[in-house]
Amino acid sequence: MIGITGATGHLGELTIQALLDGGTPAAEIVALVRNPEKAADLAAKGVQVRQANYNQPETLDSALQGIDKLLLISSNDVADRATPQRNVVEAAKRAGVKLLAYTSILRAGTAKMTMAEDHKATEEAIRASNIPFVFLRNGWYLENQNIAQTAQHGVLAGSAGKGKLSAASRADYAAAAAAVLTLPDQEGKIYELGGDQAFTLAELAAEVQAVSGNPVKFQNMPEAEYAGMLKGYGVPAPLADKLADAETRQSEGELYTDSGDLSKLIGRPTTPMKQWVKDTLQG
Repeated sequence: MIGITGATGHLGELTIQALLDGGTPAAEIVALVRNPEKAADLAAKGVQVRQANYNQPETLDSALQGIDKLLLISSNDVADRATPQRNVVEAAKRAGVKLLAYTSILRAGTAKMTMAEDHKATEEAIRASNIPFVFLRNGWYLENQNIAQTAQHGVLAGSAGKGKLSAASRADYAAAAAAVLTLPDQEGKIYELGGDQAFTLAELAAEVQAVSGNPVKFQNMPEAEYAGMLKGYGVPAPLADKLADAETRQSEGELYTDSGDLSKLIGRPTTPMKQWVKDTLQG
């Protein structure tokens, strides 16, 4: 049995679809969700649906019973991911999970970005649990960039300077998660995952301009100024600060990787930035 936490989120749904497309029987997949009512489409496919809330440990023990392999998709609670994720790890140990795959962040063990702190703490908790693990250290998602808004307003703001971004699509990362859950001999593997073709935000802005036909420029800003701009647009302060910090770390190379791990895992090239821009703006 394969369990997927956060199964109604974007990455969770794509991972389940990748498992189904790869031949995993629906009856062997368990969608672990906070609200089972939102998983009706998964249940209709024959996937088991169980309630599981990272912040309610009492829901986790029964939800994880019989799970052999578990994908722990990182929480979207940027204020504190580590505590609720530790709840899942402890429940997985009690349930006898045989392989725990975790969606971490690029170079979590050494990264300086504040966004990496909870991921590092979760990796440490998994190691301490002695559950055989796989760390999927995901780089940036192409979908993190709101290029429709960029095309409309003509400005892509940030604090990344000329730093290169090894971004890939959610579907690419989902395919990698499905791969480690179905391939043999994954215990102890650590994958540094990112797109094959890195790019700067200025290059992204130029591509948005080329596809949209609207003038678009990249506006580099000091970190504090960029964080303030995000807060002005309604982004919660903790998230705004972490996003601005991540861009500064991008300028230092923390969001770049040439490992090739992602394309090797999924058996194909990752989604090119130019193709993603075209599909997003014209699709």
